[in-house]
Amino acid sequence: MVDQHLIDIVKKLQTESKQRNFLETVELAINLKDIDLSNPKNRIQEEVILPNGRGKVIKVGVFGGSEMAMKAKGVADVVVQPEDIETLASDKSKARKFAAQSDFFIAEAPLMPTIGKRLGVVLAPRGKMPKPIPSGSDPKAMIDKLRSSVSVRTRDKRTFHLAIGTKDMPPDKLAENLDAVLKRLMTKLERGRQNIQSVYIKTTMGPSYKVM
Repeated sequence: MVDQHLIDIVKKLQTESKQRNFLETVELAINLKDIDLSNPKNRIQEEVILPNGRGKVIKVGVFGGSEMAMKAKGVADVVVQPEDIETLASDKSKARKFAAQSDFFIAEAPLMPTIGKRLGVVLAPRGKMPKPIPSGSDPKAMIDKLRSSVSVRTRDKRTFHLAIGTKDMPPDKLAENLDAVLKRLMTKLERGRQNIQSVYIKTTMGPSYKVM
């Protein structure tokens, strides 16, 4: 059961933010404290499944051989076979455009070293290194899971942002997504709630509202 406090904050955000000529994303701004993020082991990079999805289409790309490529066809948004990795890597502009076109990537496990060596420079800084999947397996389940996920990534800064949905989603559904992110984050922080200084929620162009 989601705290009514969270639902009330979402309702306030939805009613008080101006109407725009595009569908705004609802974002969280999270400020941490008493944690040394200059040490990589303290950083967080997690995919959190949002119980009510992102409110928009999330694109997933697949790196895989012929068998996986066949299974991914019609399920993934883009499929890259092993022989195409070098072609992508040889054109940095094309590689950057490719990275921007998908929110997540998965790859057959044996391809991970090659992807890391040839495309890591483009994918890693964007937090988009592929999630490995066993050779020959069906990628559909992982793709479906990622379509409802958001990446929680701290890097070396104590303040970070992430999307939890869109402004047109029902307030209780957005509140459930918000709650799921906070609960997952607290399990990953050494001191849980004590490592969170503040949390704000806002629409893309709207004002911020304090959550905690």
